[in-house]
Amino acid sequence: MTIDTHSAPTAEQLDAIRAIVGPKGIVEGDDATPFLSERRNRWQGATPLVVAPASPQEVSEVVKICAKHKIAITPQGGNTGLVGGQIPLGNEILLSLKRLRNIRAVEPLNNSMTLDAGLTLAEAQEIAHEAGRFFPLSIGSEGTCQIGGVISTNAGGVNVLRYGNMRDLVLGIEAVLPNGEIWNSLKRLRKNNTGYDLKQLLIGGEGTLGIVTGAVLKLFPLPAQKVTICAGLDNTDNVVKLLSLAQAATGGNVSSFELMYRLCIDLTLKHIPNTRDPLNARHPVYVLAEFTSSAPTDAGLRESVEALLAEALEKNIIRDATIAENEAQAQNLWHIRHSVSEATSGEGLGARHDVSVSTNDIPAFIEKANTAVKKIVPTARFVTFGHIGDGNIHYNILAEEGADKHALDDQRETIEQAVYDVIGDFDGSISAEHGIGRHRRDDLAARKSPVEMEMMRAIKKALDPQGIMNPGKML
Repeated sequence: MTIDTHSAPTAEQLDAIRAIVGPKGIVEGDDATPFLSERRNRWQGATPLVVAPASPQEVSEVVKICAKHKIAITPQGGNTGLVGGQIPLGNEILLSLKRLRNIRAVEPLNNSMTLDAGLTLAEAQEIAHEAGRFFPLSIGSEGTCQIGGVISTNAGGVNVLRYGNMRDLVLGIEAVLPNGEIWNSLKRLRKNNTGYDLKQLLIGGEGTLGIVTGAVLKLFPLPAQKVTICAGLDNTDNVVKLLSLAQAATGGNVSSFELMYRLCIDLTLKHIPNTRDPLNARHPVYVLAEFTSSAPTDAGLRESVEALLAEALEKNIIRDATIAENEAQAQNLWHIRHSVSEATSGEGLGARHDVSVSTNDIPAFIEKANTAVKKIVPTARFVTFGHIGDGNIHYNILAEEGADKHALDDQRETIEQAVYDVIGDFDGSISAEHGIGRHRRDDLAARKSPVEMEMMRAIKKALDPQGIMNPGKML
């Protein structure tokens, strides 16, 4: 991998940055350590300074100094990214958004709220709930990840099927550009056809084009009804059939539709406390689905779901199912799903993929990818799970049970390229929701068309001609 390099800032330049943010805006010593490694400990970073501005204006002033002296910057939100995009490489200052925590406006009648980038996703959900509204983005790290981060990575999560990913949930953005100017586009409009939709460059841009400091987010009515189920199935073909049946039977009220293979359940039971098998018997494949409706409770969502499960049983699409009888039971089911990644880490890093294909291609992709991987590692174990409703599969490979946690380290690159080759056969994506970062930078260049790469580089050069924004990531 070729990494962009910049000169280290001088002591005088760092002092100028310190003067902008004051003592509360500087993170030093042992307090800086958590900012320099990501949750899987795959990348360790280094930086001459961790700086945490308290306002967009302070972010702007810091960036102006960096632009003047060609000092590189790594922006960081909650440090929950999985591809190394938030980890500095050495000479960049690390700019944390953790102190940008203002609630600027909550407008239930407009179904919108305007928040600073440093608020966590869980806090945003609670702010919406207190206003009698629903913010649907939900991911396993929501208690830690920040609004600026989930915008910059275009986070997806479990509700994309119905509400879309972060790109679909942002009405407006405020950002500090690479020259230090504050771009205020905090529009609360759902229709605004006045030229290029520039905010989309920042959404999913991974901090390479600017630093998101605030956003206007879409809100929705609170669900009046919610039904959560877990079903056991024989194969992935039936999972796709169940999704189609569920969408038709409930009038489009499927909010989440998650796939888990049996090994996901086994690893969770092994490594995560307070988890239990969701069904009495073992099944090769499981679906965790949630149905929601904003209609009054007498509209019969549960009855529709019960009828759906009865029909699926009659057609031999499912073998068994359970319906959560209360919120605690529903949360227990979701605890299993949200814990799969952590449980997998208990077995080692292995080879992990965040890929997507067309939903109807999922069974064929999994079969073909399994075959390709077994040619490399005949004893491989497959931890396959994900958001099947939007075609996003977390396709992870572990060594055989009992093997050393680093058993696949030497073969990881070979496995990844084999899986990406299969993804190419299905015209899929090598990164569905985790982003590019450091991990997939070279793969992006190798697998995207030259025309697309040139367009992306042209945008980067136009907005960040000095290349100071998150160098070594994505491009």
